[in-house]
Amino acid sequence: MSVRDRNNVTVAGSGAATMVFAHGFGCDQTMWRFMAPAFGERFRTISYDLVGSGKSDLSAYDRARYGTLHGHADDLLEIIEEFGTGPVVFVGHSVSTMIGLLATIKAPERFVAQVMVGPSPCYINDGDYVGGFSREDIDELLDTMDANYLGWSSNMAPAIMGAPTQPELAEELTSSFCRNDPEIARHFARVTFLSDHRADVPCSNVPALILQCSDDLVAPMEVGHYLHRHLPASTLHVIDNVGHCPHMSAPAASSRAIEAFLAQTLR
Repeated sequence: MSVRDRNNVTVAGSGAATMVFAHGFGCDQTMWRFMAPAFGERFRTISYDLVGSGKSDLSAYDRARYGTLHGHADDLLEIIEEFGTGPVVFVGHSVSTMIGLLATIKAPERFVAQVMVGPSPCYINDGDYVGGFSREDIDELLDTMDANYLGWSSNMAPAIMGAPTQPELAEELTSSFCRNDPEIARHFARVTFLSDHRADVPCSNVPALILQCSDDLVAPMEVGHYLHRHLPASTLHVIDNVGHCPHMSAPAASSRAIEAFLAQTLR
């Protein structure tokens, strides 16, 4: 199986450097359509679907390989090896921010910058650490997914999207969630929401932009500040936005923040 087919890799744009876009849980690469084209004039752009999502090859979903985010990080490095040119800027959303972080630790020489949109190294509150959810909250979420995945998707997707003035985006995210294979989605949800990569955060020295929404159900402000304190060479930028998907609900503000960060980082 080719890497292109496995991850439904799309290559566009042109430039000496490469910008790679990776989506969050329940999503696919089409979620980047409001932002990615704007960078195509200066970068070779790569977007892809995580295995098990979108139009990836579902037969490639191996529960052992993807039992942690390290399997997805290995996929990312394979995609960069085959399709990337020059230095790489990685742009990840939600769970893919940690996939990108792991990749920068494994192969720091391949990356010049990482952009983290709505990141969280751990979703579960732990002592002084505020992840946004109690363990009981996460267990209930996973149990609900097990009992009625489509019902869970219909209820959760609008809350995750936020964007109260753009209901069409909530509908799109709901449809995206519902298109996923329920068995794979349940497994990936456990990998996503039970993971804890706080110990990995200080190990990445690749310059990072933490792009945080002011009102985010999934990644509250405390998480952004935690990452900024513990992630070397990081910049925190807060967008005045409700929801977890500013690349869709506030693409102009997100693009401006990325451009400003790159202007400082790549000069």
